[in-house]
Amino acid sequence: MVLLAGPCVIESEENIFKIAKELEIYQNDESIDFYFKASFDKANRTSLESFRGLGMDEGLRILQKVKDDFGYKIVTDVHESTQVEAVAEVVDMLQIPAFLCRQTDLLVACAKTDRAINIKKGQFLDANAMQYPVLKVLQTRGCSDATYENSLKHGVYLCERGNSFGYGNMVVDMRNLVVMKNFAPVIFDATHSVQMPKAENGKTGGDSSMVPYLAKGAAAVGVDGFFFETHFDPSIALSDGPNMVKLDELKNLITTIKKIREI
Repeated sequence: MVLLAGPCVIESEENIFKIAKELEIYQNDESIDFYFKASFDKANRTSLESFRGLGMDEGLRILQKVKDDFGYKIVTDVHESTQVEAVAEVVDMLQIPAFLCRQTDLLVACAKTDRAINIKKGQFLDANAMQYPVLKVLQTRGCSDATYENSLKHGVYLCERGNSFGYGNMVVDMRNLVVMKNFAPVIFDATHSVQMPKAENGKTGGDSSMVPYLAKGAAAVGVDGFFFETHFDPSIALSDGPNMVKLDELKNLITTIKKIREI
């Protein structure tokens, strides 16, 4: 099982290491392919006043330190093609944000590295449309067909994080998990799927109480992995706190997911 977990954004070196320490159990679990996730920049925050992160240089320094100290594989977002080369020197998986999943230059730049790539499905796209971002990556890597087997071979993943439903809600259509698996291994983003992007007071809301139910549903459908943003105290997190899972609650949820997968 692929597991991407960590805080939404790098708030400070102290907080990153506090969270990273709590995630060692997944690194040591032979049934899990673990990646530590944190963003050095949140480029699509609702407001200019919102915390974006520590920037690429400082963020990559901290992620490299996490990698060196814990031995974790690292995944982080890239927003522009000019960032890819430097980021790829540190991370093991490049993540394409949902809003950017159709950005050809960004996809091609990532494909030219030897890193795994996690393409998040845009909130505005149906599942079948996601074969085309996959194709952009695979064709750049010399492969002409977007199939599960080809994507697995080239380290290309698709990530479900819900679709916009009206103006202020996200809904997960579990059929998307089945459809996208025709094109690539599928990772279910259980935390962003409970966002409520109403932009009240310049911030996106969410309902983390629904994360376990969606995650268990995705496990029953049969996905290849999971994405969880987690924090020791989501109430004070500087980004996406309302949809993040507490570190101590994540442990029980992962245990349940593994049992469902075994069934």
